[in-house]
Amino acid sequence: MGTSSFALPSLKALHEHFQVVGVITQPDKPAKRGLRLTPPPVKVSALELNLKVHQPATKSQVRDILLELKPDCVVVVAYGKILTKEILQIPPYGCINLHASLLPKYRGASPIQRCLMAGEKLTGNTVILMDEGMDTGDILSAEGLPVEEDDNFVSLSEKLSTRGAKLLVDTLKRWFAGEIKPIPQAHQEATYAPPILKEEYRICWKAPATSVKDRIRGLYPDCYTFLEGGERIKILKVKVCEEGGEPGEVIHEKKLQVACGEGSVEILELINPKGKKVSGEDFMRGYRPKKLL
Repeated sequence: MGTSSFALPSLKALHEHFQVVGVITQPDKPAKRGLRLTPPPVKVSALELNLKVHQPATKSQVRDILLELKPDCVVVVAYGKILTKEILQIPPYGCINLHASLLPKYRGASPIQRCLMAGEKLTGNTVILMDEGMDTGDILSAEGLPVEEDDNFVSLSEKLSTRGAKLLVDTLKRWFAGEIKPIPQAHQEATYAPPILKEEYRICWKAPATSVKDRIRGLYPDCYTFLEGGERIKILKVKVCEEGGEPGEVIHEKKLQVACGEGSVEILELINPKGKKVSGEDFMRGYRPKKLL
């Protein structure tokens, strides 16, 4: 059971090492400007692997599909829906979930984004035996991964999804062989990663420069700000600088260096109002902004 591209390495690894009797993913949804119905990445990949795909719209439909398929185990990776107790009890080996954090930290929908936004230096993957809670199940295995200074949401997702697929296969083999004793999570240490809100993508220049940088990394490539004329630009990459000024003020003549609540950031890469990816210095030569809003 999976939906987003994060689940693709796991799907391929499961197909290689086990018999996948079916793939459950979310229904096709309207996407982009034309609002054309678009299949989720897991559906596309599963069909390429000649696997049977199911797209139930309700929890009762999920239950009925599983009762028909009679799987030994259900593996859940970035599916995006909570499973009921009734569903969890169907497979003899339980429902196993790969989660992109070191649980109990960053339970919820956006663990990779929230980890980067918080400036964490370490993250990882956890494989759990699912229960009715949100990422609260007993731990079967976990593996840490350092967060590099240049990591953003895309690069860290790729690393975690690739490594997570291997961890998942290794864990399942040991789980089926009876070699793993599930370990309860330390619930008192739990932190949460709620879904990203639309307003979080807009940069607040009153925040400290390190916080601005971490937000841009975590929400890459969709963080944005406005020029004084109202045009919107997306900020892709910045570096933190010590010089300060009025928040939002451009404080260098040639470099696109913007003052924050503490310090400043030099914008190294951005998407200009015409939708083109440019360097900060090239942007300054063409636009010469005085302030970003």
